[in-house]
Formats: sequence, C-alpha cells, structure tokens
Amino acid sequence: MTDRLDGSYDVVVIGGGAAGLSGALTLARVRRSVVVLDAGAPRNAPAEGVHGLLAREGIRPAELLDRGRAEVRGYGGQVVTGEVGAVARDDGGFTVTLADGRTVRARRLLVATGLVDELPDVPGLRERWGRDVLHCPYCHGWEVRDRAIGVLASGPLSVHQALLFRQLSADVTYFGHTMPPLTDEQAEQLAARGIGVVDGEVAAVEIADDRLVGVRLGDGTLVHREALAVSSRMVARAGFLAALGLRPAEHPAGIAEHVPSDATGRTDVPGVWVAGNVTDPAAQVGAAAAAGVFAAAQINADLVAEETRRAVAAHRDPFSGRSEAALCEQVVGDRRHGL
Repeated sequence: MTDRLDGSYDVVVIGGGAAGLSGALTLARVRRSVVVLDAGAPRNAPAEGVHGLLAREGIRPAELLDRGRAEVRGYGGQVVTGEVGAVARDDGGFTVTLADGRTVRARRLLVATGLVDELPDVPGLRERWGRDVLHCPYCHGWEVRDRAIGVLASGPLSVHQALLFRQLSADVTYFGHTMPPLTDEQAEQLAARGIGVVDGEVAAVEIADDRLVGVRLGDGTLVHREALAVSSRMVARAGFLAALGLRPAEHPAGIAEHVPSDATGRTDVPGVWVAGNVTDPAAQVGAAAAAGVFAAAQINADLVAEETRRAVAAHRDPFSGRSEAALCEQVVGDRRHGL
C-alpha cells in the first residue's frame, strides 16, 4: 500500500475488507474519487481459507485482500494504511482524522470496519480461534466434518449452533459451561439428535502437538474433542462514529451490537452508509462484498442526485453568485480561490 492521501474525495471508505474493497471498486468504476482507509486487522486473518465464496473457494484471506486492493487501484482508487480516530461533519461533507494525525475530506462515507469477536474467558480459546476453535458451520464446518466436535455454550444461539454442527458430525457434545440450564424443549431437541450434554464450567481447552485434543472441565475431567464451536459476542468497530451521533445498538438476535441501517446500508446520519459485518454480524465474505457493492451504488446515486440539483439551479440562473460558486466547486474543487 501507499500512504499518500489527497485532500478530498467523493467517498472515503473506512475499512479494507471484502465489503469496503467491493464498495470502493464499484465507486472507482463509475469514476468516483475514492480512497480506502485500511487499519490492517481483518477479522478472518487467523483462518486458513475463505469458504462459500463462488469461484474463490478456499482462497487465503490475505490473497483475497491483495487481489481486491490491486483491482481497486487498477480503476484509479486508492488504498491507504491507516486507522481512523475521529470523524466530524464539515461544510457539505466530513473530515476524517487518522490516528497518526493525517486528515482527509469526504463528501460521503462508507463504513465497513467489521467487528471484533469477544470470546468467553477460557484459556486457549483465543490462540486456537479460526483454526480448531470456530463459530460458523458454513465457514469452517466442512473442515471438521466427522470429527469429535464440542459446542461451548456461550450465548442465546448455542443450542441452535449445536444442532447445525450435528449436520456435519454424528459426534457432537454440548458443554453447558456458565449458561442457564437447558429448557425441557432444548434438552429434548439435543437428545433427539444424539447430542451429548456435559454440565459444569469449562476451565480450559487442551492442546497437544499444535492441535486441540480436548476440553478440560473445572473438576479436572478431560472430554476428548477435536474441534470446539463457540458463539462469540460480536462488537462493531464503530466508536469513531459517536461524534456524528451514530452509535452501535443491540442486534435483534441478541448476539452482537451493530450499526443499524436500512436495506441499502444508509444510516440515520445523512451521508453515511455502512456495509458488511459492522451492520450485519452474520454476513459471510460473499454477502459482505455484495453489501459493499449495493451501498456503493446507492452512494453514487445520491451524489448524482446532488450534482443534478446543482446543475439544474445553475441552468436556471447561470449568472447568480451561488450558481457560479457551485460550478466552480464542481470544476476545480478545493483549488478554487474566492470565486
């Protein structure tokens, strides 16, 4: 990447994952000036491959992003390394301030910063995350098929998670951990599917020869497992939006906080769109990329509408000071001097 930044852009994309890069690519292809600000901390970095992405099945996450950056640049977009520290509204747009003090101006914002997975406080989970400690049967299930799979109860959807992983293996065990006891209905569902239930708090996961071999309970019992599914608490990376009055809210599913938006990615703050996991915690890579494309199209349409309104005003009254100033801004941008 290059760290060069121009003074202003039609759109600043905050977040350089699948959603952000797809949005930037779409905008660059319709000749919008666009820059992606990428902090370089992708959620799926620990995973060996991206799955369920048509024509790119199993591609390494880093390779997918490298290709995406090259494609954005190929159409004139920029990708710059930098973490956003603050965003403020200014005259007709936004000022984005990076953690290192650099600033850039945007007419519109596309926020695609993703989320952070907060795991239960069990030793060993974080180190194995994305390898043999996982969460999504669609992202990683095939890779652990027919193995001894454990499900660590950690949220309201843990029973559902166990039922999903039962599709992939006949040997699934549900660990109650610190969650409330199963309801009669849940217990019947697990029993009907042949899913074992182990009560008691989990103390740690056991690792041998760089692989998960079991779950250690608080009483010292070791239950052999080769993979462990965990429902993380997903938290949107969006603290810098608070100054705009845009704050994460609890997701309806009760498993995450997210930045609410409409179906197009438009937020309650005019000029700000969101895409990917920052607003849809359940979105896989393909869905996040599609959301980035869709939001970018809406942003471009919004800019076209604004530019058309200005053009119509100038057309109706071509010699007014206001229309001349608007025309000057469209032609020379920030290079205008008192016109």
